[in-house]
Amino acid sequence: MFRKKIKIAPSRQPVAVIGAGIAGLATAARLAVAGHPVTVFEAGATFGGKMHQFALPGGYRFDAGPSLFTLPQLVDDIFRLAQREPADYFRYERLDPITRYFFADGTQLTAWAEATKFATEVEEKLGTPAAAVTQFLARAGRAYDATAGTFLHKSLHKAGTYFSPETLKAVAALPQLGLLGTMHQRHEKAFGNDPRLVQLFDRYATYNGSDPYQAPATLSMIPHLEHGIGAFYPEGGIYAIAESLNRLATEFGVKFRYNEAVEEIIVADGRVTGLRTAQDVYDFGRVVSNMDVVPTYRRLLPREPAPERTLSQPRSSSALIFYWGISREFPELDLHNIFFSADYQRELKSIFQQKTVADDVTVYVNITSKKTPTDAPPGHENWFVMVNVPHDQGQDWPALTQQTRAAVLRKLSQALGTDIRPLIATEKIWTPPGIAADTSSFGGALYGSSSNNALAAFLRHPNFSGRLEGLYFCGGSVHPGGGIPLCLLSAKIVSSLINEG
Repeated sequence: MFRKKIKIAPSRQPVAVIGAGIAGLATAARLAVAGHPVTVFEAGATFGGKMHQFALPGGYRFDAGPSLFTLPQLVDDIFRLAQREPADYFRYERLDPITRYFFADGTQLTAWAEATKFATEVEEKLGTPAAAVTQFLARAGRAYDATAGTFLHKSLHKAGTYFSPETLKAVAALPQLGLLGTMHQRHEKAFGNDPRLVQLFDRYATYNGSDPYQAPATLSMIPHLEHGIGAFYPEGGIYAIAESLNRLATEFGVKFRYNEAVEEIIVADGRVTGLRTAQDVYDFGRVVSNMDVVPTYRRLLPREPAPERTLSQPRSSSALIFYWGISREFPELDLHNIFFSADYQRELKSIFQQKTVADDVTVYVNITSKKTPTDAPPGHENWFVMVNVPHDQGQDWPALTQQTRAAVLRKLSQALGTDIRPLIATEKIWTPPGIAADTSSFGGALYGSSSNNALAAFLRHPNFSGRLEGLYFCGGSVHPGGGIPLCLLSAKIVSSLINEG
């Protein structure tokens, strides 16, 4: 519903956006609503980036990449900015339960959305007092409320950020955030009587491709996004987010040039002047790169000095994903399911230190046909089966893929009491080299750099270039980080910088 006309500022300058991933789409939509003529250059045939969809023979639909959706208001905000009714473009439901957990010792636990109900489940299944869980989640909520306005919604590379009320609030909260400890230490202190519960909360480090044994304890606030604010499922699947933003951007005049990869960002006298593709040269005084910062500098700005310290930050984990059409239904599974390894520390050490994949892995199974039955034929399910793995550094991925596939099948078959292998009706596999090739993510790292030290947030690339006027950055490889919510926030930050500049 278009409630009233929006005045378009005629003085707004044209902007080019490189890449039609979720951050590129959100940036384009925000800038177009503000009155900028926007052109998006996308190397692929369509929009979405990692957030694309595909079908496999037999009637199975899959969301290729992101599968968990939190902070839906960040999507709604873009439609409200355009004075459109969000529900006319995009609908979603809050999940309850959020996740089904399967531990290596056979224990099963359901993560209910409501914190008190989840805490009661933990007490009944694991023996940890419910009060310990509710207190932990309440503290996570306070930490999030105190810091999100500064560390997520604003640029950390502008002096003005540090002289705001939100910053003073965040600084006052720092003593309770445990900046000197790691996530694992925080969780072990809270739940050390049960390593299973520690493992459950340690898992949240993987939401941004990090290691809980190295990542700062500040990331322990992540569970608040699910149990305090909520986890959600978009009507029609995750791809619906990209579809809705593409529709809005198109309505506000954004031009999409598909199958037209940018080959160079043209620079003269310290400022951006345009883009070059195989088809043409285009004049633009402002360019936003939604491409990973490493290929942005290495491929598109090869003659410009690169911020080597930033580009050399340790990369996040990647993923090995098996897309399986399963020829029966499993009522004991839900939309989100986690099957834990027996030794999480060993598994994570394999990823982040040994740069390989452990023999025993934690397996995530996402089944959108639980919510969208048409994603699989009647009586069947579409399984998105993901294992966290290191980013590509030349490992023998064919061998690792075969080894990991066998380990995944063993784990799932044992946990579910059914041989999964003969149930696989169709299959597709996405490896780190494939992710890198398909999405221009350096090494296939899903979240750019990792957050495996206390200063990681400050070492991420800023949303603008300090050297080249008119060059900006959005997406998972820059501030504030990877994942749907943070990519949307990067778009918010970039559009504000451009509008204010």
